[in-house]
Amino acid sequence: MHILHIDSSPRRESHSRELSAAIVEKLLEVAPGARISRRDLGTEPLPHTVADYAAALASPATLAAPPKASLDVSEALIQEVEAADVIVIGSPMHNYTIPSVLKAWIDQILRVGRTMKATPTGKVGMLRDRPVFIGVASGGIFAGDRANQPDFLTPYLTLALNSIGLKTLHFLPIQATAFLDHDQAALAREKALAAIDLMGKLRGVDGRPAVLSGTGRLHREAHRPLRRASHREFPKGAPRALGTPSP
Repeated sequence: MHILHIDSSPRRESHSRELSAAIVEKLLEVAPGARISRRDLGTEPLPHTVADYAAALASPATLAAPPKASLDVSEALIQEVEAADVIVIGSPMHNYTIPSVLKAWIDQILRVGRTMKATPTGKVGMLRDRPVFIGVASGGIFAGDRANQPDFLTPYLTLALNSIGLKTLHFLPIQATAFLDHDQAALAREKALAAIDLMGKLRGVDGRPAVLSGTGRLHREAHRPLRRASHREFPKGAPRALGTPSP
């Protein structure tokens, strides 16, 4: 099994990072040989949409003949998604929705003609479905009987990921983090993780085999800081994954 682990919080010890790391650890209990690719959008943000990329997506004609290298970053990120059997995303709720760094990632992977196609009834995804676990940390309360703020994160991510074919989404929220001490936060993570039925969620998607068989060694240090691509590399080519565990 190949896991793509994405974080988007600017804080290195944030609730969403701890939650996404806990999700990955739970996946490793089921598939201890899983490989992990890491993309840390919070500490190594992607460039936001630039002129050449916007020009390439402007019309069918420019998509057919895009400016040189304008789609390289997008293509590299899409290939990371395609290579993964499972995707884990950690996201704080910023002002009722996702952080801008996660939006920058979405803007690069939602591409007409590559990950989705336009039809008279709307966008249709072109990627194979696979499980996506989304750990959300919110300082306030956005769901349940005590909700006191709107939630634009869940519906937006659902629509965006569904539009490219990723429909097996599992949102795992931790709420009111502004009022949780260390022990309470740990209990909140355990409660969120308890909602995951991994043996059921990781069964084959779209008729493909289940993704529970892995043969590599268990990488106990998968969540240590990993070697990251430098933004200076972008003009010379597409970015690499931010890191994979060393043997």
